[in-house]
Amino acid sequence: MSTPHVLLGLLATGDKHGYELKRAHDERLPQARPLAFGQVYATLSRMQRDGLVTVTGQERDGGPDRTTYALTGEGRAALDRWLNDVEPPYPYVTSTLLAKMAVALLVADVDRVRACLAAQRQAHTARLRELTVLKHAPSATLDDVVAADFAIAHLDADLKWLATTLSRVADWHREVRHEPTPGP
Repeated sequence: MSTPHVLLGLLATGDKHGYELKRAHDERLPQARPLAFGQVYATLSRMQRDGLVTVTGQERDGGPDRTTYALTGEGRAALDRWLNDVEPPYPYVTSTLLAKMAVALLVADVDRVRACLAAQRQAHTARLRELTVLKHAPSATLDDVVAADFAIAHLDADLKWLATTLSRVADWHREVRHEPTPGP
């Protein structure tokens, strides 16, 4: 995710201070990792330095100073370029799950690898159920539903990979260990 571009998009709807940006991010992207306040303010500082946002005011409402930011013309142009760019499919497979299974094949026996895959499948299935409940909750917003659909599609793909890998684990283990394939 491009935090600067998301913040630019949120600022495109009107001037906001850091707390409002964090809250808007967390509401609009409910299944994403919540932004830390430090990340918001560090990103705003870099965007101000780069001319993408400008300070429009400061207020103090019984607490710390709140600096309000606005999108600049350069910021709007950067946001428009980002929105128009097609996101390419990732050129590399970077998954902790895949890496863990590849390492497990090196250091564990087939039964332990199968147990790891089965435990992971159970965790994915539990998360799939949680998201399905969230998606159908009476209080679910369209943001919640769209984010849950995105996560469900990825979990479903992982579950298919887990099932396929469980069926191949013995052959994969032999290949990794450079063991001969059993004959007829």
